[in-house]
This record gives sequence, C-alpha cells and structure tokens, in this order.
Amino acid sequence: MGSMFRSEEVALVQLFLPTAAAYPCVSQLGELGLVEFRDLNASVSAFQRRFVLDVRRCEELEKTFTFLQEEVRRAGLALPLPEGLLPAPPPRNLLRIQEETDRLAQELRDVRGNQQALRAQLHELQLHAAVLGQGHGPPVAATYTDGPSESSPLLQSLGDPHQDLRLNFVAGAVEPHKAAALERLLWRACRGFLISSFREAERPLEDPVTGEPATWMTFLISYWGEQIGQKIRKITDCFHCHVFPFPEQDDARRGVLQQLQQQSLELQEVLGETERFLSQVLGRVQQLLPPWQVQIRKVKAVYLALNQCSVSATHKCLIAEAWCATRDLPTLQQALQESSSEAGVSAVVHRIPCRDMPPTLIRTTRFTASFQGIVDAYGVGRYQEINPAPYTIITFPFLFAVMFGDVGHGLLLFLFALAMVLAEDRPGVKTAQNEIWRTFFGGRYLLLLMGLFSIYTGFIYNECFSRATVIFPSGWSVAAMANQSGWSDTFLAEHPLLALDPNVTGVFLGPYPFGIDPVWSLAVNHLSFLNSFKMKMSVILGVTHMAFGVVLGVFNHVHFGQRHRLLLETLPELIFLLGLFGYLVFLVVYKWLRVSVAGAASAPSILIHFINMFLFSSSPTNRLLFPGQEVVQATLVVLALATVPVLLLGTPLFLHWQHRRRRRHAPEPVEAGEDEEKTGLLGPPDAPASDWGSDEEKAGCSGDQEEAQFVLSEVFMHQAIHTIEFCLGCISNTASYLRLWALSLAHAQLSEVLWAMVMRVGLCLGREMGVVAVALVPVFAAFAVLTVAILLVMEGLSAFLHALRLHWVEFQNKFYSGTGYKLTPFTFTVEDE
Repeated sequence: MGSMFRSEEVALVQLFLPTAAAYPCVSQLGELGLVEFRDLNASVSAFQRRFVLDVRRCEELEKTFTFLQEEVRRAGLALPLPEGLLPAPPPRNLLRIQEETDRLAQELRDVRGNQQALRAQLHELQLHAAVLGQGHGPPVAATYTDGPSESSPLLQSLGDPHQDLRLNFVAGAVEPHKAAALERLLWRACRGFLISSFREAERPLEDPVTGEPATWMTFLISYWGEQIGQKIRKITDCFHCHVFPFPEQDDARRGVLQQLQQQSLELQEVLGETERFLSQVLGRVQQLLPPWQVQIRKVKAVYLALNQCSVSATHKCLIAEAWCATRDLPTLQQALQESSSEAGVSAVVHRIPCRDMPPTLIRTTRFTASFQGIVDAYGVGRYQEINPAPYTIITFPFLFAVMFGDVGHGLLLFLFALAMVLAEDRPGVKTAQNEIWRTFFGGRYLLLLMGLFSIYTGFIYNECFSRATVIFPSGWSVAAMANQSGWSDTFLAEHPLLALDPNVTGVFLGPYPFGIDPVWSLAVNHLSFLNSFKMKMSVILGVTHMAFGVVLGVFNHVHFGQRHRLLLETLPELIFLLGLFGYLVFLVVYKWLRVSVAGAASAPSILIHFINMFLFSSSPTNRLLFPGQEVVQATLVVLALATVPVLLLGTPLFLHWQHRRRRRHAPEPVEAGEDEEKTGLLGPPDAPASDWGSDEEKAGCSGDQEEAQFVLSEVFMHQAIHTIEFCLGCISNTASYLRLWALSLAHAQLSEVLWAMVMRVGLCLGREMGVVAVALVPVFAAFAVLTVAILLVMEGLSAFLHALRLHWVEFQNKFYSGTGYKLTPFTFTVEDE
C-alpha cells in the first residue's frame, strides 16, 4: 500500500543474455511482467534487425490464422477460449505449427473449392430441370411473309418456298430484375421475329455463393433464321443468362428431366460427404487455432523484444536494458537463472546509473484502479511524486455527494454499483462488449462510494426524493408559539403565513441532532435558508481542499531535496491563501458560534467586511465581529501582498546564487579514462531524487550539462507563470467551488419539481382507494423513468464532471505536475479493464 502514496522505486538494469538462452529468458520475463525494455537499436531500421525474419514468419502465420478464423465464423461456429496457461513454444516448434497451419489452410481451401464447384453444378442442374419442367409448351414461330394476315397459317405448307427453314429454340433462366429489360431488348433487336415466354420458377433455388434462396425467371424463345439466333445468343450472354438445350419433343424432354433429377440426387450425396469432411476440418481448426493464436502472439512479442537488444562484440550474448521495480530485482534474477540453466551459462543482471527520469509505477487493485484512472487522465505523475489517488478515494465521492445529496437517489446509485460489485467475477459480465456497460463496470467501486456518500449528504440535507423525513423530534415547537403569542381565530384568518420566533421561550428547543430540521421543508424561506447554508459550506470545503493540496506539496519538496521551496514557495502560498480566504472561513465559523438568536437581526454582514478588507475601509452601519478586526484585516492583506514578490523572485534568485556557488567551488575536470569508468560502475546506481525536481529548476538544463546551461531568464519565466497562476487561481478557484452550492440547489429543485408535477398530481387524482391505485401505476412508472433518466443519469453525470474539474484544476495543480510516464512492463497478460 506504500506505493499508493508515492510511486515505487524503479531501477535501470542491464541484462546479459546468452544467445542460446535469450529466447527462454525473455519468454519467462513476458510471463512475469516485471520489466520494460528500452530500445537499444532505435537508429536501426525495423527491416535490418536481427530477428526480423522470425517476426515476418509470425505475421504470415497470423494472416493464415485470420483466414482460418473467418472460415470458422462463415460456417456459423465460434472459437472456444484457450484453456490453461500456454507458454511461448520453443523456436523449433514454430516450424511444426507453421506446417500444420498451412496444411489445414490448404485442406480448407480445397474442400471449400470443391464445395463451391459442386454447389454451382447442382444449381445448374436444378435450373435446367426448372426450365424443362416449367411447362412453357411448344411455342409457335413467327414468320415473315410479303402479306401477313391474322388468318394466314404460321407454318408453311409442304410446297412453300420456305419449307427448308427449321424452327429453333433458346431456353434458359435469368434473374427476375433483368427479365423485363431482356424481353424488351430481344424484341427490339430481332424486330419481332421471335416468340418469347417468361415465367417465374415454381420454387426458389439456393444460391451457390450465399446459400440463401433466390427466385429465377425461366424463358423459352422460338425463332427461325441463323442471324436471329446469333443475336439472341449474344444478348443472353450479355445478361449472364443460364442457357440450356431444349428438346422439341415431350418424350425427349421428360427423359432429359429424369436424367437431371438422377444427377441432382448423386450430386447431393457427394455434396453431403464434402460438407461432412468440411465440418471435420473445421472441428480440427476449432480445437487447434485458439492455443496457436496465443502461442504465436507470445512468440512474436518475444522476438520484438529481442529486436530491442544489442549484440555483444563477441556475438555470444545479447545485451538489454530495462526498467524494473527495485523490489522485483530478486525475482528477476531468479527467473533469469532458471531460464538460462539449460544453456550452461547463467544470465547476468546488474543495476546501471541513469540520469533519465524513470517511469512511474503505481500498483493498483480492483478498488483503487478507477480512482487512479481519474488521476492518470489528468496526467501520469512524475517519478516519486506524491500520488493524489489515495486522497481522491475520499474527496471525489464526497464532493460529488455534496452536489448530489439525496437519500433516495444515492440509495439507487449504491444498489446499482453493489450489484456490479457482487457480479464482478461472472464471465458474462466481464466479457460484455457494450462500451457504456464497460465504462460503468470499470468504475463500479467509484459509483459505490459515490452512492454511499450521497446517502450521507442526503441525511444532512434531510432529503429523500425531495421529501423531508422526521427521524428525530423537531427542535421547533409550534404549540409554544401559539400559546404565548395569543393566536386567535381572527389572527389566523388574517395571516395565512405564521412566523416562529426563536426568542420566545419554548419555541426553539435546540439544534436538530443530525442534518437539517424537517420543519424547514414547510417554511416559505426554506430556499433562502439553504442558499446561505450551502454557499458558506462550499467556501469552507473549497478553501480546506485547496489548503490541503498546498500542504501535500511539502512532501514533494522534502522528498526531492528542495527544502528551499518550503520557505520560498509553500510558506508564501499558505500565507496568501489562508490570510485571505482562510480568514473568510474564520469569519463564517466565528459568526456561527458567536452570534446568538437574540442578536441575529443586527448581525454584521461578512461579505461587506470582506470587501472592506481589500479597500482598507469600514462601514459604520456594519458593526465589527470582534475587537481589533480592522487591524487584523489590514495586517492579513499586507502579508498576502508581501508574499507575492517572495513567491515571484525567491526561487529564481536562490537557484542563481546556488549555481554561482557551485561554479566557484567546482573541482577540476577529470580526464576521461579508466577513472571515469570506475566512477560510473562504483558510484550510486541511480541519480539522486533531486535531479527529477520541478520543471522550473530544469529550465534550459539537461543531463550532465545542467550546471553549464543554467539560464536565469527561463527559470524566472517559469516562476512568474507559477506565481500568476497561483495568485489569480486562489480567487477563481474559491469562486469555482461555489459550483457545489449551485449544483446542490439545482438537484434539489429538479427533484422537487419532478415530485410536484408527477407524483403529487397522481396522489391528488381521487379520494377513492381503487381510483388512486389504478392511477398511480402509470404515474409511478413515469416518475421512476424520469428520476432515472434526469436525476440519476443527467444530474449524476453533471455532478461527476464538476467534481472531476474540482480535483484536476483546483486541487491537483497545487502540488501535482503530472508530467511523467507509466512503466509499461513487457507482459503476455491482457489486463481486464
């Protein structure tokens, strides 16, 4: 849990991997997920690296796997999940997997090709049979004569000069949407010297490609003349028609039809055997493909990691550099020794010095992952920087609940999150692909606390679906007021609104034990009372939250060895913030404690005092809260203004003085040679923490040339930006926390409007029990839908975004830079988001 408050210590290590044991070593590191490799071949092209051929082989296998996977999905099957832990196979097994994969793919292509050919052949036979069995009847040919008439015979007699011309037929099938165009074109091209008959097939036929039923139009065309026949054949070819021979005699057609039916039965048997063999091949693919996919992905990842290593001068080992958590170094050494034991030479690990900022490693659990995600969305923290996530676990749900306070709404949100938490281990819940559901499921623990805190603030506001609840006896007594004020019938008739005077004995019995007194829900000035209460509460929470952020910066300065920032930055920031807005909080609390009921009518205005504080003036009509208030206010304003130049000039001048002193006392340069190498190996393994300080100190500085490249103007510019941002931010950020007041009132008023316009209308429909019971069913349904859609979803999202802004802008910018980068270990494990 210590790593939650600050990122873990990370070291740069150098790995010497024997060539024969490099693959199993990296494979074992992938299973453990301990290190992040650095690319030592950044200047080398990806096509010129040592293991590029192995990577290409894996990519070719992945392409084949994609083909096999698509074939399985095409058959309507699903690939099962791989079972158990599958290690990366040895390189020699890669050839075996490749050979079996190619053989399966070739078998699948051959069987698919045979299946398509058989289906196409069966489809042709079925179309031919449909054309012959359609019953067009023997058509009559159209003849051309010099004087055609309706009564003249269509067939010439034996003595006719055209008796040697023979009647011909073209029969086939065409797609329905082409039939009309084909008929028109045939008539126009042949000028009517034909007779055509188009009919829809009796039953749809299965398409050989898609397998779906399709309707066909059969046609029979009779003509005479060779030129007409050539035109007809060309036109049918252009329309991609299926043309079949058509015997003239009925007996011949019936004989051909029987032959076609016999051939169709034989083809169906062969096609059935082919499909059974195809299902066997797909069964083997289902069994072998999932583990192969996992193994080949691991092999490819291993070779990509090996491509980041450099080769030693003797070509006997590979040299790798990697980031690793310090506490994982013993595990890393043990894993490499076990993996390289078969090679006879053990792999070596040792820490090396580095001046680059290490990556940030913060281990999370199911509970803390969503809160850490909120922080990382703003920016990943610098190495060893204070982590806001542990504090966000409390402050984020609480600030959300301040804007969303309602017992009923919070309970619904809590129950929804609790259901997700209880079902989090179910496979169906984890593997759901709906993006909105995955978003809610990933933040289930965040929603759980948001709902729980909303219930708490709902009890403070005494609101449950906008209705007040009487848990404890009220602190106000109407009976005492009526007895001592002499309220008569005439008085009550003339005054529709009655006031409870707390100065009357027995009217105010004391504060409500917890939260807002329920009697305020009946008061006309209920909204005014809540306005004052929630506005002051927002200011108090805002100033406290910002001051806590400034205090957290102290831990950063101490850890990074920048103790001068405690006096030159943190102290002036606290004086400026607390001297102005902390004093405002003090005035609010002091007035609550010191002003009694008797003096409430003449109580001074805090807002006027706060304005006069900056104007160095006083108001005769606004009395002081305590003796010497004007002196205290003037002193605080002067102190706050005096901290601005300290905050602006203190750090740059101190760093400039420190830089000049170091240059005066700098030792003589040492010649490069063996002494420098010994210093690098025997010196500290990592650069000190102060080398990864704030950006202002590093302006214009990098690496070993930091001292020589110190630029005062850039440091001063960074500090000026920080000063302006903080001073103006204290004002704007304090005002920004008033969104707690605005969103809380908006949520309460929306809930009140929804109750008044929906539920109250349903409850007032009638006095009879049956009428109310029937009417409340749709009314309650509408109330429930609107509550979920508007108050839970829309208002909840609005409150969530405002709480997010308060943490990112108002809280985290006081101490958190977020300029680091995550440690991304080399691992085979796919994290469950």
